[in-house]
Amino acid sequence: MGPPGDTLELPFEAARNIYTVSALNREVRRLIEDRLSTVWVQGEISNLAQPSSGHLYWSMKDENAQLRCVMFRQNNRLLKFSPENGREVLARGKVSIYETRGEFQLVVEYLEEAGEGLLRRRFEELKKKLAAEGLFEADRKHSPPRLPERIGILTSPSGAAVRDVLTVLARRFPAVPVLVYPTPVQGEGAADQIARTLRLADARQECDLLILTRGGGSLEDLWSFNEEVVARALAAIETPVIVGVGHEIDFTIADFVADVRAPTPSGAAEIAVPNCVEWLSALNVIGSRLARAVGQRLATPQHLLESLSHRLNRSHPGVQLNQSSQRLDELERRLRLHLERSLAVPQSRLAELTASLLGATPGHLLTSLRDRLNFCFRDLDHGVHEVIQTRRNRLSLAERALQSVNPLATLDRGYSIVTDDDGRVVTNANTAKPGTSIDVRLARGGLSATVDESRPTADGSPETPRQLARQPS
Repeated sequence: MGPPGDTLELPFEAARNIYTVSALNREVRRLIEDRLSTVWVQGEISNLAQPSSGHLYWSMKDENAQLRCVMFRQNNRLLKFSPENGREVLARGKVSIYETRGEFQLVVEYLEEAGEGLLRRRFEELKKKLAAEGLFEADRKHSPPRLPERIGILTSPSGAAVRDVLTVLARRFPAVPVLVYPTPVQGEGAADQIARTLRLADARQECDLLILTRGGGSLEDLWSFNEEVVARALAAIETPVIVGVGHEIDFTIADFVADVRAPTPSGAAEIAVPNCVEWLSALNVIGSRLARAVGQRLATPQHLLESLSHRLNRSHPGVQLNQSSQRLDELERRLRLHLERSLAVPQSRLAELTASLLGATPGHLLTSLRDRLNFCFRDLDHGVHEVIQTRRNRLSLAERALQSVNPLATLDRGYSIVTDDDGRVVTNANTAKPGTSIDVRLARGGLSATVDESRPTADGSPETPRQLARQPS
């Protein structure tokens, strides 16, 4: 049913409700606004307009459709970023109809960046906040023990990071026991679970050093380590924590709050324990010094001591461990050399594909097309100017040619045009009998006259000025 006053009563048929365009648009707007409350919409900004009124108008689009949006000045003053075409955004607003044009639109009340741009902004905001509170200060951090009695690893038990850490720990100092605290390191609720696991490991006091780690990934994959709840938990516990998340170029909030930041999971294991070879070497030096000191003080059983010392050195586990360690280093060197040779060709191919991909990106293609379009615009403008100038020259030549054959221009030289009563031009005296009325058109004005005498030539040719001068007046 239409609103009262907007329907027309038809006298000769059953009554029908006929909407005006304004009434229909208004009714549709009411129905949409009543049925749909506040909605969230994600898409890409295009056709952004910022008139002097301060309002913002744009189209939000995805790969299949687009939606007209408007954000009024009182709302867009609170924006924390500058909207621009091509930016992915998340908008909250109400669906409505712009009655004047009958356009379906979203009246945006709140707008924020979507995707990685939003995460980076949240990262910087939390980083500034925690830095202002002093959570990144070095004086509040704990120094890890030089040789931990037990190490706790907080990570996903199925990830590659735990294997890397265990491999390095076993290589560097296999005597240190390790306890794994399984916890999710990615996805919804992972940050809360990491914080709970940190507090649990600290409360149980089973380890005197903790390693919080996971492998590399995108900013979204590592976002659990950028949550405030994880940062607060790291700052609150007493057990020293080494954080090794992602690759060397990846930085998270947890890296800044942790007692020690490692560039990778393997790097965290390198920091956690010393090199057993170095320690055994140091112990050997200390043992030698002690042996010499004891030998000097025990001169009497010197021979026995030397004999025992020789036997001890031959069967000393440190020697065997050194040999095994040296063999392990050699195998590691050969493995690394083999891997580098194996990866050289794929890396070169990857670099070529990356360069080709960069050359075929839409941005590169759009830049090339934009340059061609600008060149075409300049060429078109130059061509239009040349065509207009050519037409002007031709018009000027035609004007001069027309002027040269203009009969009215002849009148300025003393000639006149004579016409009879029918408007025909008199060119032969035989056609103008005496008594005929004629009109004479001069360069300025005209005359009306009556022919008193007609003087035709004998052969019908026009009289020359000399002949005209001899004729009686």
